[in-house]
Amino acid sequence: MSVVSIPIVNKNYTMRCGDGQEGRLVQLGQMVDVRARQILDKMGPLPENLLLATLCIVLADEVQNRQSPSVTDDDLREILARIREIKNKIN
Repeated sequence: MSVVSIPIVNKNYTMRCGDGQEGRLVQLGQMVDVRARQILDKMGPLPENLLLATLCIVLADEVQNRQSPSVTDDDLREILARIREIKNKIN
């Protein structure tokens, strides 16, 4: 286990993560910091608990509204054809 300090809106949060995941955790923390600052820029100063709740709702909304990539039947046929080509090369 590793320990990483993540700054979000001028406050450091100490978090644990798996070894080798430190960079990813820092990257995610930076993304959260950017969104939190955007919220504060629009709404003005907020108590920490209200900022946290607002941030969670904004991020949940973004996740829910994210369009999932659509896969067509032609895409699936192309993937299957490539798998068959690879299989034939292996055999």
